[in-house]
Amino acid sequence: MKRLYTNLVYLLILFSFTSNYGQDFLVKGKILDAATGAPIEAATIYAETLRDSTLITYTITNAEGVFVLEGRTAYKKARLAFSSNGYQSQSKEITLQPEMEIGTIKMEEQVQQLEGIDLIGERVPITVKKDTLEFNADSFKTRPDATVEDVLKKLPGVEVDSDGTITVNGKEVNKVLVNGQVFFSTDPKVATKTLSKDIISKIQITDSKTKEQEFVGDDGDGENKTINLTLKEDKNKGYMGRLSGGYGTDDRYQANGLVNYFNDTQRISVLGSSNNINNPGFSFDEIYEMVGSSGGRNINFSRGGGFSIGNMSFGFGQGITTSSTLGGSYADQEKGKYRTDGNYFFSYSDSYNDEKIARENILPDGSFFTDTETSFVGRTNSNQGSANLEFDIDKTTRITIQPNLSVNNTNSSNAENTISTDEDGNLINDNTSIQVTDGFQRNFSNRFEIMKRLDTLGRYVRFYFNNDNRVSDSQSDLNSERNVYGDNANQVILNQQTVVDNSNDNYEVGGSYRQPLNKDLYLDFRYSYEKNKQQNERSVSDFDEVSGQYIFNAALSSDFSFNVDKHVPELGFGSNGKKFRFNVRARLENNKLNNEDFIQGTSFSKDYSNLLLSSYANYNLENNKRISLHYRSQLDVPSVNQMQPVPNLSNPLNIVQGNPNLDPEINHNFYMNFNNYNWKDRTGVFFWANLGIDEDRIVSSTTTNEDFIRTTTYQNVKGNYNGALGVNYSKQIKKNSLYTLKFTLRPSASFNKQVGFTNGSQLESRTIALRPRAGILFNYKELLEIEPEYSVAFNKTRYNLDNVEDIDFTTHNVSFKLTSYWPENVVWGNDITYSYNGNLGAGFDKDALFWNMSLGLQMFKKKATLKVLAYDLLNQNINTSRTTGQDFVQDFQGTALKRYFMGSLTIKFDSFGGKGAPNQRGGRRFMRL
Repeated sequence: MKRLYTNLVYLLILFSFTSNYGQDFLVKGKILDAATGAPIEAATIYAETLRDSTLITYTITNAEGVFVLEGRTAYKKARLAFSSNGYQSQSKEITLQPEMEIGTIKMEEQVQQLEGIDLIGERVPITVKKDTLEFNADSFKTRPDATVEDVLKKLPGVEVDSDGTITVNGKEVNKVLVNGQVFFSTDPKVATKTLSKDIISKIQITDSKTKEQEFVGDDGDGENKTINLTLKEDKNKGYMGRLSGGYGTDDRYQANGLVNYFNDTQRISVLGSSNNINNPGFSFDEIYEMVGSSGGRNINFSRGGGFSIGNMSFGFGQGITTSSTLGGSYADQEKGKYRTDGNYFFSYSDSYNDEKIARENILPDGSFFTDTETSFVGRTNSNQGSANLEFDIDKTTRITIQPNLSVNNTNSSNAENTISTDEDGNLINDNTSIQVTDGFQRNFSNRFEIMKRLDTLGRYVRFYFNNDNRVSDSQSDLNSERNVYGDNANQVILNQQTVVDNSNDNYEVGGSYRQPLNKDLYLDFRYSYEKNKQQNERSVSDFDEVSGQYIFNAALSSDFSFNVDKHVPELGFGSNGKKFRFNVRARLENNKLNNEDFIQGTSFSKDYSNLLLSSYANYNLENNKRISLHYRSQLDVPSVNQMQPVPNLSNPLNIVQGNPNLDPEINHNFYMNFNNYNWKDRTGVFFWANLGIDEDRIVSSTTTNEDFIRTTTYQNVKGNYNGALGVNYSKQIKKNSLYTLKFTLRPSASFNKQVGFTNGSQLESRTIALRPRAGILFNYKELLEIEPEYSVAFNKTRYNLDNVEDIDFTTHNVSFKLTSYWPENVVWGNDITYSYNGNLGAGFDKDALFWNMSLGLQMFKKKATLKVLAYDLLNQNINTSRTTGQDFVQDFQGTALKRYFMGSLTIKFDSFGGKGAPNQRGGRRFMRL
């Protein structure tokens, strides 16, 4: 801590010194269209040095074309540049003054000649287009070895959380493309954590769109963002590789590698990794790459041994996972003809997890308690492949094919011991069991779609066919001993074998047609038919001690066919106006359910018809302000497990049986947000709120007998709801190349009501939570970076029963990340998190201080990094949490990844070139045509 204090003092000295370094300047002016005299909104004005075209500062014009450019620099002169989409760029050399007025700048429309012109690629830092925000990656200074994730942190309005989640002024980025194509998978982190910033030319941010919206030119709904990374022309031919490996105490290890080959539009990538530290294996962060997920890094941090790369999952959700993967990806495209990408992965994982669970079970007239300890081990191996194939038959017709195939094998063993006691601590019952399961899953899905534009007014037609075919087979051997104490003492011993053969085939065909009413208004006609057929044979056999064989148990077995036919006609009315967009849809969902069990001799059928509505409205108040309103109602049909009236005895203390009389759930969801980002001041505000109301929600209904053996079924209830609201405020302060300061304030609140039944009585719980959160990112000349963050949560839960105690608790989370790149070629990183949870019961740790530290040496012109890392330096990592429901309060503690030290080596190798690579000269590129 003394060293940390010394560094903070050093930072304050540097900050106070640099605050007096250089001179402030301010430039005012106005930009107009030379032909019409109209103001040009969102034009970019930036100042750069004369010597090497280093960006000093930038701003954009407002709706009146007015701009104010402020900055600080040691230079007396600078080049002032003006740029706007669709206009010829201009620049002029100026002598910087504390305040100056340059008057009106008139810009000519861009006129493109066919021959003999000079194209000058200027380093415009930010370009605001109709539906795209474009950043020039070179305009935002980072260290030379930075990844795409590092440069994203520098962009105004963009935030990157500690887990790699990216948001743009509060909206989450759900897709990152490279040259317009998927990079390995749709998981954004695969691209942002592996690609170097120095090969990226532009970073384009747009609203995410469906394939239908892309084809017909509709805007996205704005609720998610897509980032497209365009490669530099001189980096678009060649290869880029990364290799990394490390070994540490407790036999912890990690090895991973990635090779990308680029040839204009074609890309071939190969990725491989192996580790036993819960790490996805694709990150090449120079400081923290050998850190895995902790299996409970924070007290409320329930993520453990389970993680994923795109759609590929590893582990079983908790504990520690050893995983290996090998994958390849291919992409190619030709504009106006085709776009293809595909990938294949082989993966293996081996997980183990020991858990301790303390649960209070709430009854109408009291409570009883169960304490459970489990020991779990499991293995998986899988092969997964997917592709996206788009073919433009002509300028008006596109065919899309999206196949996906996965084959998985799993086996696991779970040993469990449960003890139940009453409120006085008296032993009620106990159960000891061990269950061994082998499973096989095969999934194949495909989407075939044809879209055709019928005219230039917006009329189009679309047809599609989806299939999803799943096979899930398993064999499970259960050995358990259940003891009941007291007046009705008894013992039940189970030695059962359960074989399940399950297939689920889903087919959907549909079409849509759009009829424009005028320039902006349109009518949509849609229809879909979906057929789902599930075949499930569950054969339960009891071991007979006399014969030494398993005897078929017809009472617990089932062999059923579950069929659902769904017809959905839909009518929509909307507008694609420039300022105001809206859509209102009404659809009639008709579901017919039929189930027949050939062993039990039972059958039931249901017919549901429901009119459902959905709508959204989006209004652009100004270029940077937008308000959105959404409403959607949706139908959730009961699953076959919730309806099948056959008891499941896999947990002898809680017998589960379905209810064939269930009605479907109807969920009403309301959402609104307001988004405003001032690019001139680099200040953003994002407000959001949502409300969900459940009609006929399907909930568990539990009956507990005098021996505290529970029987659970399902029924419909009313009165469940949930909601949340929050604000995201961000502000970035940048003093040319000296320092960048970005801070965020994210307060939020949530509330919900849960309704359930126990022993015939209705149980209700109401919860309210307030969560203020604030963070700072400070970077000084790419030599020192500091990221403190603090959040606190105030939680209140109230029950409708007088005998149940209400719950009030507070949690605190403080994180501090400090990264030093001084002296040269030495990288020192610290990631510290303190967590406190006042919600945990006796016997569970309530707080922990989690500290990762690394020290790296960059060698061979930063092509290699030798590093030593300490994970959980103070050895305080825990994995504890508390969950509450309408009829229970449960504390959990599981296996956590504990302290280890690891040495590692990372090597980079790149080779780029080829014909057509432009010459470099400062920040501008000149190419004669």
